[in-house]
Amino acid sequence: MVVKVYGEARAVCPQRVIHCLIEKGVPFELVHVDLDAMEHKRPEFMEKQPFGQVPYVVDGDFELFESRAIARYYASKYADYGPSLLGRTAEERAKVEQWLDVEAMNYNPVAFSIVWNAFILPARGLARKEAKAAAAARKLEAIMEVYEKQLAKSRYLAGEEFTLADLTHIPATRYVVENCNMAHLMEGKQHLKAWWENITGRPGWKKVMEFVETGATKYQP
Repeated sequence: MVVKVYGEARAVCPQRVIHCLIEKGVPFELVHVDLDAMEHKRPEFMEKQPFGQVPYVVDGDFELFESRAIARYYASKYADYGPSLLGRTAEERAKVEQWLDVEAMNYNPVAFSIVWNAFILPARGLARKEAKAAAAARKLEAIMEVYEKQLAKSRYLAGEEFTLADLTHIPATRYVVENCNMAHLMEGKQHLKAWWENITGRPGWKKVMEFVETGATKYQP
């Protein structure tokens, strides 16, 4: 059966899952969940995702929520297809997991604060919170300095191959750079900037953006 992804294509977390599925060449269907209408907080949705967040997936009889867990699942299930998104050895897997944790616990909360205060609130007709966005931007810039040092050692965060460690960063960072007009945070960080241009130039990510921009609901490799 075709994988069903319940979420909204423009949202960061569904984009992580969509990107992983595209990299692995897995057909899927996006079942639209209207975040503006708060459909993700309705009882029927929360029966599947008790925290009222997108996405969750249905794969035959199997259901799963949390975008990073979903990405790990498909990267493992389809390990022999597409790029090796979890690494090829126990040591490589450990490095991938390390940077996945960094993204989830250190990077994403700060990036989300920028996106929320500088983009989502104005998009909803509310005032942009400049001070909060600026404070988060300063924190993100310091985090990016750590990334710059790491990327001076290896082409990608977890080594010399593209993995989930890189993939999970793309959706939120794109909003920071493009929608919040904060591309300047990468200035002076040549390795970080090269990494960003590399991972967002991947055919898989371009297909994600095409999927989002065209309003598609089904993907077939």
